[in-house]
Amino acid sequence: MIDGPQFLRDAAGPPVSVEQLRENVIAALRTIFDPEIPVNIYDLGLIYNLDIDQDGRVGVRMTLTAPACPVAGTFPNTVESRLYEAPGVTEVRVELVWDPPWNADNLPEAVKLQLHLL
Repeated sequence: MIDGPQFLRDAAGPPVSVEQLRENVIAALRTIFDPEIPVNIYDLGLIYNLDIDQDGRVGVRMTLTAPACPVAGTFPNTVESRLYEAPGVTEVRVELVWDPPWNADNLPEAVKLQLHLL
């Protein structure tokens, strides 16, 4: 048993802590924008859950703004590809869910202001 923070080894660099990996994953998610709303998918609340382990495996449970979204068939692959670019990520699994449905009422206040919803 090893005490202290767990570290991942990024093939291209020094060890990456699980905390740093989470920050890397969130930063990558913030570079992906909803095709219809000019806000990134993380701040838009489309990411319901992130499961990140010490081996660099990332599980994402996400939704889209509507089931009829024109990119529903391809968007999970876009998210997966972008996350593989994050330092320390070794494996990515993206699960697209529709329950609970996304609702603009759950947006952070800053995003509501940006979208002129307040």
